[in-house]
Amino acid sequence: MRPLALLLLIAAPCLAEELPNPQLLPTTKAIHEIISKKADPAPAEMKGYTEAVPLVEGGAIEMLPIPAGTFKIGSPDTEPKRGQDEGPQREIAIEPFWMAKVETTWDVYRAYMENGKSRNKDGTLNRDADMTTFEAPEVKEGETLIDTVSQPTPPYIPMHFSMGDGYSKDYPAVGITHHAANKFCEWLSAQTGHFYRLPTEAEWEYACRAGTTTAYSFGDDPAKLPEYAWFADNSDFEYQKVGAKKPNPWGLHDMHGNAAELVLDQYHPDAYAKIQAGSVNPWIPAPIRYPTVFRGGHWDADADALRSAARGKTSPELKVMDPQNPKSIWYFTNASWLGFRVIRPLKTPSVEEMHKAWNMGPGTGDQDN
Repeated sequence: MRPLALLLLIAAPCLAEELPNPQLLPTTKAIHEIISKKADPAPAEMKGYTEAVPLVEGGAIEMLPIPAGTFKIGSPDTEPKRGQDEGPQREIAIEPFWMAKVETTWDVYRAYMENGKSRNKDGTLNRDADMTTFEAPEVKEGETLIDTVSQPTPPYIPMHFSMGDGYSKDYPAVGITHHAANKFCEWLSAQTGHFYRLPTEAEWEYACRAGTTTAYSFGDDPAKLPEYAWFADNSDFEYQKVGAKKPNPWGLHDMHGNAAELVLDQYHPDAYAKIQAGSVNPWIPAPIRYPTVFRGGHWDADADALRSAARGKTSPELKVMDPQNPKSIWYFTNASWLGFRVIRPLKTPSVEEMHKAWNMGPGTGDQDN
């Protein structure tokens, strides 16, 4: 794997030729224009709000304000079960954003997943009856901008894995790749007029800790975990309804357990050693398909994997059951525990930054490219 440079979301915009998937830049520009026209002036006080999702009948996402601040990312050497990739600790700054109160649920994700359009393998509209080709994303007669936003092809197996109540509004969407989650954020942004993306790893841990410095957002004692999380000890071997456990101090549910949550970053075991103290919104972009980071632990994980600083990473093994060749860029058929939640930064980024957030994937991988 080639070396990964530590980049910042606040860095100077890249030139178009340096952007990932530049052929999709016209779509990003069109969505950026919609968002810029709708942009509200910066509020004196950030408040929570509920975002209706137009393409989901009765569907909405509740967003909670996460204030700006500083914190130490990673875990101290004295923390029990500390992973070798959780240090050294670095004090960094995070700018304000809103974060979804719960993990993305099936009712919202299903409208994106089962969109009723003929799609190529890469998610672009299939206009020539050949699923292996690429069709430019320009809007043609009878189409809308949202139609041209990349969306997944149908899954090989039911992605609810026969858990819960199927594709229910009460349960987290799972089995989702980094690429699929990024494109969902683009789809959501196109129809709402607000910029949504995955959180960076730093933003995720900052929100999870919610001002705490302990192993979990509620303290150091894992005996209290059943009050706040679904994990191996209490999940009955499947995911559970979102928001059923106690929230963290900032009102976020299931930051520990239930579904593990994808973030924007490429996984690197020495990531924190590359961060300079005082950095703002550090982010390691993910041009390579594996590994990327997920956080929070899940319903089949042990207590130590649910700590605020615990890190997980994706791999090709999460697609073992997918019989396609090449394997789908949209689904992890062996990850019935992996989902995501969205954030919305207070500051609307540039076209280039927006494009990078949505288009770093699918990248390339050793086993399916």
